[in-house]
Amino acid sequence: MQLRDLTIASIHTALLKKEYSAVELITQVLKHIKEKDTEYGGYLHVMNDDALKCAQEIDVTIAQNDDLPLLGGVPFALKDNILAVNHPATAGSKILKDYIASYDATVTKRLKSAGAVIMGKTNMDEFAMGSSGENSAFFPAKNPHDISRVPGGSSSGSAVAVTLGEAVCALGSETGGSVRQPASFCGLVGLKPTYGAVSRYGLIAMASSLDQIAPFARTTMDAALAFEVISGHDPLDGTSKKDFKFHAKQVNDFSLDSLRELTIGLPKEYFIPGIIKETQKEIDNSIAVLKSLKMKFKEISLPHTEYALSCYYIIMPAEVSSNLARFDGIRYGTRGESALLGEMYQRNRGEGFGKEPKRRVLLGNYVLSAGYYDAYYLQAQKVRSLITTDFINAFRNVDVILTPTTPTQAFKFGEKTKDPVSMYLSDIFTVPVNLAGLPALSFPSRSLCNLEGKLPVGVQLIGKHFDEATLLGVSKWYEKTIVESC
Repeated sequence: MQLRDLTIASIHTALLKKEYSAVELITQVLKHIKEKDTEYGGYLHVMNDDALKCAQEIDVTIAQNDDLPLLGGVPFALKDNILAVNHPATAGSKILKDYIASYDATVTKRLKSAGAVIMGKTNMDEFAMGSSGENSAFFPAKNPHDISRVPGGSSSGSAVAVTLGEAVCALGSETGGSVRQPASFCGLVGLKPTYGAVSRYGLIAMASSLDQIAPFARTTMDAALAFEVISGHDPLDGTSKKDFKFHAKQVNDFSLDSLRELTIGLPKEYFIPGIIKETQKEIDNSIAVLKSLKMKFKEISLPHTEYALSCYYIIMPAEVSSNLARFDGIRYGTRGESALLGEMYQRNRGEGFGKEPKRRVLLGNYVLSAGYYDAYYLQAQKVRSLITTDFINAFRNVDVILTPTTPTQAFKFGEKTKDPVSMYLSDIFTVPVNLAGLPALSFPSRSLCNLEGKLPVGVQLIGKHFDEATLLGVSKWYEKTIVESC
């Protein structure tokens, strides 16, 4: 079997027809991980025994002619800040290298209940802080299209695992673009749901008003099916939307006529000179494909976009400084020996945190401190409201907004690490969505058969609150069109 070609639907059909068993499939995936992952660094921890046990249970279900859930036997991966009971949850940090989760995250429970096989925990930038995957405390993940280049971050390992066929789908987390950016760099579909559409219970928090768990997949329908399982209200998460539940059937039923009724907005603030030539060309070609499907386009303005990155890098560190205060080596992780309590805190946090978490904790404490709170944090919250209002006003005239996902393609290792501001600029097109709590999707401008040795480029669609179905519907028709051209 060609692992990179597997989809949720193809696995479901093959298992029911007994073309192969779930144990045979999972054994093959585990072998593939063992052979490939040392070079690419997608996984931090592989759950061999649990994965095979789950596969055996799926085979018993099939043998007894019981109903097989659509995700039954499908290999999934979890970013290592999403808890899976009795397994490590390091969040890519040395301070949590010995921490074992005592419970399942809500999304983990929902995947297990749907029959998905959790293959392991994937690599990531430390505490989800990074745009490249280079900030992992253990080892960097590498882009499967060119190992000299980054896969994107912070959900680097999840993107690598899905691209290589080490999982059919994977979950990452989004704070400012940490799923969409790696999806763009690796040529995947990455869906950032509306804030509140997916429970954050069991996610190691980075910035609580921005974080959202999100799926990676190689196809639009696989992303939709994964989102269907993990979405919906959870009483354990106070920010979870009570009356929302997504159904993948909405995407299947999204017709060409429905597509042609939509108007896509092109915000002039997102088409800037900083976009590299190759990216701009791919975005232009993608617009041409959608126009060939008779979609309507309209230029719009999101005037406060220029302040989004500055706003984000005030609000996010402020929340980081609060959330990371719990990691002191006493309740979680490894405790260092010291005669004095203050010295123990200093040693545990000094040795346990890498440069990027330290940088963001310091910045967060600064903007929240007396004398600076009003000047920075309070002002940033006001700007956040203006950015949200810009989107609300734009959606009075358009149904979907199209932009590049990132201004560049995957960059080389070390290219931006010496200049944090340059690295932060990688998120320039993604952070406004998180600030506004909107859904957004990155899909590849070309199918793999048409890459022709080029690096992938992601196209971003932004939608109205809780309108993931429209984003996925547009992506479905775009994907169908470019695949048929192969």
